[in-house]
Amino acid sequence: MPDTAPPQDSVGGDPSGRPVGHNGARVDVVERDAWALGAGPAAVVLLLALGSLGASIPLFVHAETTGQDAWGFLGIALILVGILLSTSIAVISPGQTRVVQLFGRYMGTVRRTGLVLTVPLTVRKNVSVRVRNFETNELKVNDEDGNPINIAAIVVWQVADTAKATFAVEDYADFVRVQSESALRHVAMSHPYDHAENGENSLRGATDVVSAEIAAEVAARVVIAGLEVIEARISNLAYAPEIAQAMLQRQQAGAIIAARERIVEGAVSMVEGALSRLEADGVVQLDDERRAAMVSNLLVVLCGESRATPVINTGSLYA
Repeated sequence: MPDTAPPQDSVGGDPSGRPVGHNGARVDVVERDAWALGAGPAAVVLLLALGSLGASIPLFVHAETTGQDAWGFLGIALILVGILLSTSIAVISPGQTRVVQLFGRYMGTVRRTGLVLTVPLTVRKNVSVRVRNFETNELKVNDEDGNPINIAAIVVWQVADTAKATFAVEDYADFVRVQSESALRHVAMSHPYDHAENGENSLRGATDVVSAEIAAEVAARVVIAGLEVIEARISNLAYAPEIAQAMLQRQQAGAIIAARERIVEGAVSMVEGALSRLEADGVVQLDDERRAAMVSNLLVVLCGESRATPVINTGSLYA
C-alpha cells in the first residue's frame, strides 16, 4: 500500500506535528494577488446593495398592511442580498493593502487603491506598506575590546510581503524592533569603539561601514517576516558613564602625543632648513659642536610651550 502522507497546508504549518524551527516546518506563504475589480464595477455593486436594502422597506410595509408573509420574506431576502453585496466592497487608501481571507484561508492581497470590489464574505486585514522608522532603545554593550558603550540606531523599514508579515509572525512591528536591537548588539560587539588596528573598522571612525553592516544584519533577520530594511544609522554612540572620564583622559593623552610629534617633526624640518640656508649663503661656518649647540637652542625655542627669552652671548663657546 503506497505511503499517503497528509498534505501540508500552505499557511498552517505541517499537520504531522513536527516542531516548527530551523529544522522543522514553517509558515510557508507568499503574497499573491487577490481577485479584485476597480471602482466602476464596485460602484455598480454598491448601488445594487443600497437598492436592495432600500427596496426591502416598502415590501415590509406592504406585508404589514396586507398580512401576506411572502412579501416579508422577499424583503428579508433583499436585505440578505444587500448585505452580501456590501461585504464585497472595500475602500483602500494609497500606501495601504488588504490581506483577504475566506473562512480562514488566504485568498490573496489587494494592492489596488480606491473603491474596490473583491470576494464577498471575506475577512480583510489592513496592512500598511508605507515606509516606517523607529529608534532602538539605548543599549549598553561591550565593544570588541571589552569597553562598555551605549549605542542606539534608527532603522527605516517597510512591509515587502504582506502575506508573510501577516501569517509568518505574531506581530511584525514588534518583531522588527526586537531583531533590530539584537543585530545592533551583535555588530557593536564586533568592532572596537575607536583606535582600530590596521584593516579594522571602528564604531566611531567608520560610521558608514558599521551602519551598512547593521542594515544588512537586520534585513537578514527580518526577511522571514516579509520585511525590507531600507536604511539603518547609528543615532547615539558614547562610552558608558563609568569609564567615560578614563577614556576621555586617554583620548586627550593621545591628542597631546600626536600634537607633540607634529611639533617636533616641524621643528626638525625648520632647523635643517635654517642650517642649510646659513651654510649655503656663507653667513657662518659652524663646526660640529657649534652646529649641535645651535640645533639644541632652535629646538628648545620651537618646541617649548613658553615664550623664549633671548640671551646675547658675547663670549666664546670654548671659553
